[in-house]
Amino acid sequence: MPKFQYTARNLNGGRVSGQIEAEAVGAASRLLENRDLFPIDVWDVEDNESANSFRRRIASRDLGIMYGQLSDLLGSGVPLLRALKSLVKSTVNKRLADVLRDIHNEVADGKSLHESMAGHQEIFPTLHTVMVQAGERASFLEEVLSSLSVFLERLDDLRSKVLGALVYPTMLVLMGTLVMIGALIFFVPKFEPMLADVDKPLPTEVVFFMSETLRNHWLILIAGVVGVIAFFWSVLQSQAGKQAIERWRLKIPVAGNALKMVSITRFCRILGTMLANGVPILQALAISRDATGSALLAVNIDEALENVRAGEPLTAPLKAGGLFPEQVIAMISVAEESNQLQKVLLQIADSVERRTNQQVDQAVRLIEPVILCLVAAGIGFLALGLLLPIFTMASSLGS
Repeated sequence: MPKFQYTARNLNGGRVSGQIEAEAVGAASRLLENRDLFPIDVWDVEDNESANSFRRRIASRDLGIMYGQLSDLLGSGVPLLRALKSLVKSTVNKRLADVLRDIHNEVADGKSLHESMAGHQEIFPTLHTVMVQAGERASFLEEVLSSLSVFLERLDDLRSKVLGALVYPTMLVLMGTLVMIGALIFFVPKFEPMLADVDKPLPTEVVFFMSETLRNHWLILIAGVVGVIAFFWSVLQSQAGKQAIERWRLKIPVAGNALKMVSITRFCRILGTMLANGVPILQALAISRDATGSALLAVNIDEALENVRAGEPLTAPLKAGGLFPEQVIAMISVAEESNQLQKVLLQIADSVERRTNQQVDQAVRLIEPVILCLVAAGIGFLALGLLLPIFTMASSLGS
């Protein structure tokens, strides 16, 4: 018989939780009423366990939609508990619905919304809970939730733009690599008997060597690739390694600058959004430092954090780090003086995001022909290595 998890109130008004076996949700509710328990929520345990075992990731877009809906409900005068219960029923993402159910029950027990969210850190980052906490304290929770919704939507659009631009170049690299490997394993060996007794030029020797290595030493090659990946993975676990790889990445023409501007956009949007919603600047800087996705920028922001803690301007260490464009530094400096930092940071994020989109498009337009040329050069070298001795034999026979 199916098992159901329930939350109910007893005759004394206290909240109780537990499991009960019944044919369906309605039958479970009736059994609880027969035990003098008044059901608040009843749900299928097996459905919940299967959702948790699958561990479906909750996309930031889903969180953004949820924040927007909750903001609309609160703005329409719907009480928080009723709004949360409505979201539990209407949310399509099963795992998010389960989390919202837990939050609803905790809020009903007297916890604040941000405290309940903090208990699900794998879903709600510190950035979200801190903003909600500020909104609850200042009694403008619906505005904060609306800001979070817009913030997540803009970040998701930027991420989708960057990842979408990389799809075609990545497909070109994969297809070119597969064609080369397939030709070396299945096509080149058919030429070896024909050219066994012929003086082979260097390109042919190289092609035959690559084919023989792939066919007879593939385990060593795979082990080598795994070793290289493991090495880079271990390097990326250290802060120094992350910074070294990022310095190399920033030197890539066009693409390096685009990646840097993506991190700057994230920093400005995160910091501006938090400041606009009442988060103290020291706490906002610490959170934005950890959320930029850039090891070098994090060091720069950490220095700025110490500067602000000491009562000094934000811009001096940002300028010394050399990552922020001069125009951005000038705008932040003026914003500090006029006490409009949050407004200017969001304006910078919008402006830089537009330029970043253009740089991403430009980088992709430059990368695509380079990849096509490299793939064509590889296939051309392969064809040259196979055809060159045949042409040599033909010319010898003709003479």
